[in-house]
Amino acid sequence: MTQGLTQLSSDERMFYDQVVRFARDRVGPHVSHMDEKGALEKSLLPELFELGVMGVEVPPEYGGPGASFFTAALAVEALATVDPSVSVLVDVQNTLVANALLRWANHDQKTRYCGKLTSEWVGSYALSEPASGSDAFALQSRAVKTGDRYVLNGRKLWITNANESNLFIVFANVDPSKGYKGITAFLVERDFKGFSVGKKEDKLGIRASSTCELILEDCEVPEENVLGEVGKGYKIAIETLNEGRIGIGAQMLGTAQGAFDYAMRYMNERKQFGQTIASFQGMQFQYARCAMEIEAARLMVYNAARLKDAGQPFIKEAAMAKLYASEVAERVASQCVEFVGGVGFTRDYPLEKFFRDSKIGKIYEGTSNMQLQTIAKLLQSQYGG
Repeated sequence: MTQGLTQLSSDERMFYDQVVRFARDRVGPHVSHMDEKGALEKSLLPELFELGVMGVEVPPEYGGPGASFFTAALAVEALATVDPSVSVLVDVQNTLVANALLRWANHDQKTRYCGKLTSEWVGSYALSEPASGSDAFALQSRAVKTGDRYVLNGRKLWITNANESNLFIVFANVDPSKGYKGITAFLVERDFKGFSVGKKEDKLGIRASSTCELILEDCEVPEENVLGEVGKGYKIAIETLNEGRIGIGAQMLGTAQGAFDYAMRYMNERKQFGQTIASFQGMQFQYARCAMEIEAARLMVYNAARLKDAGQPFIKEAAMAKLYASEVAERVASQCVEFVGGVGFTRDYPLEKFFRDSKIGKIYEGTSNMQLQTIAKLLQSQYGG
């Protein structure tokens, strides 16, 4: 039994095991090829919808299973033990896109889109721009009201799932004179006039996850596709990303666990000087520390997800979980490459890919420095600063 999973309920454990089996049996055979060509295996998409991991929290009245945020995080973790690229597709679908719709969309919007997100449509979250990364509210995209619609112009960068997505939550400013209070969120369908997907990035890791530019050239969006209130997009962006960080923590947790599981199997089979590699005390001290750090990351991620589901404050815990899990993933994956020796440095074995995939955890959905800033601000407030 994987360490840490003993704390799950029987239903949660059954769900986790089901997703792990799917990842190993259905995703596993495609991982190397997807990484090499930098694209998702298209046949996996309908299977992910059939598995029930696309829109985990969507309630039954809108066509979903009505499960918890914690369940979505479990799916993300389980998939990442085999392929973090597929994991992040599911993560963005749940913790950013579906989550934002469930919190901020009106009944008509939920009726139109939530069912599709559980059955056939992939979603993307489009906030970042060429000059707007950590300074998210410096975005330059503009939206001008014209009759019963808005006309959007601008460019978005680093948009996950863009090649596969049918629905995009796009942030643009309707009144730059108001600064961030002019930012508004729009529900943009792929076939809307003036909308197109541009260049796909050629990345170090999570290569099968599409990361693309979006181009808005007089893109026409019906007024009824404003998500939430006009001028309140900044609130949607902040609060959704706070929750999304738990998903990235889960992805990094799964990445670390996947690398560790492979390395441990290898070390218990490979012999040197008449004994298995795992038997040497020098190795034992190292992989024992890896196991401890993975377990600590798991407890932090699970705690943040459970707090979110319980309606309790979780922003500090989410930032800590994302920060720590991404550090653990990079450190453990690097160690695991060394544990198996020279073959770990080759593409014939999966560990070099886990190592490459781990790097993004410190960067997207808030860099490590931004997480530290968030934690520090909340601690300062807590202690009366």
